[in-house]
Amino acid sequence: MIELSIANGIAEIVINAPEKLNSLNEDALAELDKAYDDAAAAASSGEVRALLLRGEGRAFCAGRDIAAVTPETDDAQAYLGGLVEPLLKKMAAFPAPTFAAAQGACLGVGLGLLLATDVVYVADNAKFGSPFAKLGATLDSGGHWYFAERLGMHRTLDLIYTADLISGAEAVAQGMFSRAMPAEVLLDETRAIVSRVAAGATQAFVASKELVAHIRDQRLGLWDSMVEENAEQARLCKTDDYAEGFRAFQEKRAPVFKGSLPAAGLRSES
Repeated sequence: MIELSIANGIAEIVINAPEKLNSLNEDALAELDKAYDDAAAAASSGEVRALLLRGEGRAFCAGRDIAAVTPETDDAQAYLGGLVEPLLKKMAAFPAPTFAAAQGACLGVGLGLLLATDVVYVADNAKFGSPFAKLGATLDSGGHWYFAERLGMHRTLDLIYTADLISGAEAVAQGMFSRAMPAEVLLDETRAIVSRVAAGATQAFVASKELVAHIRDQRLGLWDSMVEENAEQARLCKTDDYAEGFRAFQEKRAPVFKGSLPAAGLRSES
């Protein structure tokens, strides 16, 4: 169900179960977890410099596969806390820039996969929200935090209470994701951008990724974030990518970045 391919510095992970809208059961989560482990190992060796996550068919991921779930014996904590949360943390810590291309339903765990990805491009027809009121369940996978952070309390509870969904275009307009585009061009456009990023200064990108995560999670102010920026810049100036970037600028040519990923960054120091 989960497919991983690596080519030209890019790891592409595909959720490939379109007949069930790419919904995920425990086995699929384990497969996805392993795909990220394998891609991270390739990133550490320099083979992967960017990652793309996508879903096959008309949906990105409709959430948890509940077709075989028995409510009376369901262990939601084991599924969410034992499987989903560790996977999302692993995805967020991936040692290179990550992207997702999302179309159709992006619900529950599907939304969580997007929240754990650095950059998300969505189709105009993508759907976000909390349809779980119809199941007697609630929004999960970080959805409460993200909706409240982006949409505010009233709009968040409106979506939860009514089970209404918002489109990809509306989600981007409200600052939830990066770009919206027609579904028919989403994958090609995303792949083109990922290819460009994979040829870039990966070490600098990872530094910015970690800085942004610190600003979000630690609620850093301007001056505290500037201290971390300065420390990262001082570290980067000793790298091959930094030297290549400055040399290329001075020689009026395009840079060719080949530097390996940083051995340590903000995460290991915090």
